[in-house]
Amino acid sequence: MALSPARARTVATILLVALTAVWGSTFFLIRDLVQTVPPADFLAVRFTIAAVLMVAIFWRPLRALARRDWVISAALGSLYGMAQILQTFGLAHTDASVSGFVTGTYVVLTPVFTALLLRERVPASTWYAVLLATAGLALLSLNGFAVGLGEGLTLGAAALYALHIVGLGRLSTPSRATGMSAVQMLVIAALAVIAAVPDGMVWPSGVGQWSAVIYMATAAGVLALWAQTWGQAHMSATRAAIVMTLEPVFAAGFAVAFGGESLGWRMIVGGALVLAAMYTVELVGRRPDDTTPPAEVLHHEV
Repeated sequence: MALSPARARTVATILLVALTAVWGSTFFLIRDLVQTVPPADFLAVRFTIAAVLMVAIFWRPLRALARRDWVISAALGSLYGMAQILQTFGLAHTDASVSGFVTGTYVVLTPVFTALLLRERVPASTWYAVLLATAGLALLSLNGFAVGLGEGLTLGAAALYALHIVGLGRLSTPSRATGMSAVQMLVIAALAVIAAVPDGMVWPSGVGQWSAVIYMATAAGVLALWAQTWGQAHMSATRAAIVMTLEPVFAAGFAVAFGGESLGWRMIVGGALVLAAMYTVELVGRRPDDTTPPAEVLHHEV
């Protein structure tokens, strides 16, 4: 059954909120896992499992893709894969809280790239939401800040994430979302393996580690990338970026509920600012986006 544009946008927003909750739930799992498994090796195992599953499940949509769709999806997957690698190596040279904030700057970079690369007007309400989200991220993440190698690598990752979001918003379509997400995952897995192999592979061990990897490969990999690709076929790139800033809010919630961290005023105020940003862009800023052409039209115009 075909969804109306308004209903499809609502479903897309719900999907993006759900995937940010899943991403947020992985922080304390990754923190424990990378103490024994090098980050690059963890990424290689995680994304290889996800790629195999996506090819097995989505082989029909994969075969239905045109050559142009393969090229576009491979380019988008390269952006995301390189962002993952830069973010992981940057994390080795900076605090996790600073990494979270710098990564979150994609919420600022996304409307900037949208305006510069696509020549699209960004509504004033969206810029206001960007400021709210950035302030919220800073409160959630920062306890001091110094610029060095780690921050530089992570900023590069944020720029690539922003380009990936802009690209999906421009090029993803509902009918091709499933196949495109599978191609992206294949490329992400290939890049992760290339980054991990030179130093030799260290594999997860024990039921606990393998359970965490499988969860991140399926819920935070297969389902999340599909949800993002489909969801962005129904909303602007900037709106998607702001909705996805809920990730650190969920991460803080899971850290309090399961990671033994205490709930402080920074978490409460920072989370409230991010939620206010999402409210602003989703409700207050809805009318300007209604003039944006459907994703299918955008796909054929590029």
